[in-house]
Amino acid sequence: MGCEGGGQVLIPIAVSVLAGAVASVAGFGIGSLLTPVLAPALGVRLAVAAVSIPHAAGTGLRLWRLRRAVDRRVLGWFGLASALGGLAGALLHGETSERALSAVFGGLLVLSGLAGFTGWTERLGLRGWGATVAGALSGLFGGMVGNQGGIRSAALLAFPLSPEAFVATATATALIVDGARMPVYLVTSGAELLEHLPLIAGLVAGVVVGTLAGEGVLQKLPERAFRRTVSLLLLLLGAYMLWRAAY
Repeated sequence: MGCEGGGQVLIPIAVSVLAGAVASVAGFGIGSLLTPVLAPALGVRLAVAAVSIPHAAGTGLRLWRLRRAVDRRVLGWFGLASALGGLAGALLHGETSERALSAVFGGLLVLSGLAGFTGWTERLGLRGWGATVAGALSGLFGGMVGNQGGIRSAALLAFPLSPEAFVATATATALIVDGARMPVYLVTSGAELLEHLPLIAGLVAGVVVGTLAGEGVLQKLPERAFRRTVSLLLLLLGAYMLWRAAY
């Protein structure tokens, strides 16, 4: 079924602008906001594949703008493991129960948001193999559910990163994950995606606009307020995932 008529295009494009702005501030949000909007018209499987394209566009732009702030040490341990986990998750996408995954994913995000508010994640101090395991698990869940940004940001809260370094490193990791999972989506869903090119092009444009608009907010947030903002977004996303699993 096509998704190119009237509000079916305008609403997702408006959400894509918001998603790009949120991702500029928190390091995630494009997949989390866009996938539920597209899923009713496209189905969850195709929505995840379609969103991966504007997600890669916004992520690439954000990384270019923040490239000097990337923490290469964290990226080395965490990012590469996340990419491998993302590839495995993409291969498993569609083979597992969406309801069960949503419940597990939502619970993890709620716990991560609460841990962020209490400061527990900052005391955790991930490094070495701990960072590798966190990266692999975040990528795996992300590839399976299609919303890897939330769980990745939850894991990154455990690292002592400034707001710009946090978003830049999360963005670099996201781009590596996109590179691992997008070929799988294109092979499995490429023909169907071609039927929705006008919509996808509009989503790419919206995400780019939102990404540029959100930059100024990130630069003005002090670190404590930034971490609380990310934790709140994780709580909201987790609550939504639990609600979706229940109903």
